[in-house]
Amino acid sequence: MFVLTRKEISSFFTSITGYLVVIVFLIFNSLFIWMFHGEFNIFDAGYAQLDPLFILAPWIFLFLIPAVTMRLFSDEKKSGTLELLLTRPIDEFTIVLSKYLAGLLIVLVSLLPTLVYFLTVYVLASPAGNVDTGGIWGSYLGLFFLASIYVAIGVYASSLTDNQIISFIISLLFCFVIYFGFDSLAQLPFFSSFDSLVIKLGISEHYRSISRGVVDLRDVVYFVSVVFFFLFLTHHRLLSRKWR
Repeated sequence: MFVLTRKEISSFFTSITGYLVVIVFLIFNSLFIWMFHGEFNIFDAGYAQLDPLFILAPWIFLFLIPAVTMRLFSDEKKSGTLELLLTRPIDEFTIVLSKYLAGLLIVLVSLLPTLVYFLTVYVLASPAGNVDTGGIWGSYLGLFFLASIYVAIGVYASSLTDNQIISFIISLLFCFVIYFGFDSLAQLPFFSSFDSLVIKLGISEHYRSISRGVVDLRDVVYFVSVVFFFLFLTHHRLLSRKWR
């Protein structure tokens, strides 16, 4: 499994696309947080916090992660190497998990440089270190769980087609619906009597909850369950392809 994971990571960073995805993520965050004046600018806010990063990241991940995952299976299908991979003595779920871990690690690599933001805020605070460290680490944990679901959705979308662009669009739409769609659905009159239940079906409520710095087991179970649901769908997709 780790051999396949390493192969995916190495193939991603041997192309210019891999570096572009990471660089674009960092540039967008940096511009809004440090350069552009507005509600996301830390200097304009006047107090030491990283809330803008954790508000912007779900939107940026909405485009970044589908760009990372769109080639994981679609490229293999287009080149014909997926059939060869399926004939190897490797369990299909191991293949799925390898692709998933590779995508997740790539996203984590893009997140690591944002720790510089934390160090900057920590130093600039008055007095230095006067920041809500627990809340920030909780937000990073929430961002990790959010990325884990987006990557699982992206892997599934990539298994549906041999066209990377179509894979990107499907993944983007799925991620958008599962993050923002349930909140919008809950506002409809038909769901008014059980709107809180509808909201809890989406990611945003659990992401906001865990970003407060309090790790609730219900939120963790939600994230893990959704990840395995999409990995199961991907596994089922591979099995159906194998026996066609």
